[in-house]
Amino acid sequence: MGVFSRLSDIINSNLNAMLDKAEDPEKVVRLIIQEMEDTLVEVRSNAARALADSKEVNRKKAEFAKRAAEWESKAELAIAKGREDLARGAVAAKRKAEEMIGLLDQELKAIDETVGKANDDLARLQAKLKEARAKQRSLEIRRNAASDSVRVSRQVNDGRIEEALAKFDRYERRIDELEGEAESWSLGRPRTLEDEFAELEAEDAINAELEALKQRVANRTSSGGQG
Repeated sequence: MGVFSRLSDIINSNLNAMLDKAEDPEKVVRLIIQEMEDTLVEVRSNAARALADSKEVNRKKAEFAKRAAEWESKAELAIAKGREDLARGAVAAKRKAEEMIGLLDQELKAIDETVGKANDDLARLQAKLKEARAKQRSLEIRRNAASDSVRVSRQVNDGRIEEALAKFDRYERRIDELEGEAESWSLGRPRTLEDEFAELEAEDAINAELEALKQRVANRTSSGGQG
């Protein structure tokens, strides 16, 4: 069953109000667009038929105009030949042809009005279809944004992530403990013979540098006293 009952319902429809009332707006807007597209095809077909009818009527009008001209020529010929009876018949035939031209003009006027209305309907229908497609895109964007938000929220609140972070904290704590244990072993290990000699050598180097420093100071003091 269609959303609209006739073309005027589509043109005068309030899409926002229809979608606000719908339980499934995306489904409704799809149905609306489908019906609008079907109606658009129908209106275009009607306009095409009207244009074809106009061409056919114009062709007939041209034929009757040609007949009227021919009968007028025949009437003139009959008058010239003194055949008034034939001239009267030719004039009557000409009048019938002109009557048909008048009827065809009325038909053309009606067809032109139909084509004009079809063009107006097409323009308004295309505007409504454009509006409906924009609503559809808006609904899709909102749905995708909502889906992304839900997916992110689920991931943030996922217990597996919390469990993984807790495991990471435990691993980090274990590493800290191992590093502390390694440092404690380094500080508490017994001094070796190499350590004792290295300490003596370092002490001798410090003493030698200290004695050299004392000598330089003494030399400067002695030089200053002599001056």
